[in-house]
Amino acid sequence: MAVARVPFDKDYHANQKVMIRKIATQAVYVTDQNKALEFWTEKMDFELRKNEDMGIGFKWIEVAPKGAETSVVLYPRKIMKDWNERKSSIVFLCEDIEDFYMYMKSQGIRFKQELNEMPWGKFAVFLDDDDNEFVLKG
Repeated sequence: MAVARVPFDKDYHANQKVMIRKIATQAVYVTDQNKALEFWTEKMDFELRKNEDMGIGFKWIEVAPKGAETSVVLYPRKIMKDWNERKSSIVFLCEDIEDFYMYMKSQGIRFKQELNEMPWGKFAVFLDDDDNEFVLKG
């Protein structure tokens, strides 16, 4: 069955509320939710936003940097058959990347790419306990 397309009316939409306000969550696929929760809250100093039973032996867990609008969902790999094809691509912005980089090193966080300076700024690539990669940008 074909779906009828409604023409986009730029003038109408300009006077309406924004349909999408923000990115709510970004999933990270983890082997052990408890271990991942420990990594993000204890090593990365994120706050726990949600920890709710999903009713299937797993939890819906959201963590985020303090004050951030977007949360990271620690989603169990066991219930997402194609988790390996759904790699996260998250860039975390830091005010003082050198200081936070040193803090992360002191927490034993592993880096795939050490702190580096490029024409557009400084960055490093770190790994969580499931070897998911994340970018730290200054």
